[in-house]
Amino acid sequence: MIILGVDPGTASTGYGIVKKTRSLQCLDYNVIHTSPKVRPEERLRQINNELSRVIRKHQPDVLAIENVYFFKNLKTAIPVSQAKGSIMLTAAKKRLPVCELTPLQVKLAVTGNGRADKKDVQKTIKRILKLKEIPKPDHASDALAIAITYLIQKDSL
Repeated sequence: MIILGVDPGTASTGYGIVKKTRSLQCLDYNVIHTSPKVRPEERLRQINNELSRVIRKHQPDVLAIENVYFFKNLKTAIPVSQAKGSIMLTAAKKRLPVCELTPLQVKLAVTGNGRADKKDVQKTIKRILKLKEIPKPDHASDALAIAITYLIQKDSL
């Protein structure tokens, strides 16, 4: 099973591809960057195009995406929600099922602590995926955590 984890954002959308056979394997991770100098609709198109390329390359079975219910800043809430909509549309066009996970679910599944900080999550991801170093940038690391959480929850059902 191949999972595409996505951490949505307009400026930076992280993605991580995790494959589960007998163990978990990291296939790819990166960030899709868009420029604030570009019109919002063009930024969403760029996210769609890049994510479509990733889907074609890795042929995931499901897309797991972070679902944020609480925003500290309304100015970022709307663009992040727009990016999430673009990502979900991309998945729908590819007939790819989508699973939404909250940050609390991700932290709890990956570290066992719903209040874990970013560094703890990153160290755990490195260990689980047997990586030589912590995945960078943060959005890519978050996306890998989202993919891992999907697999942990799926196995526990």
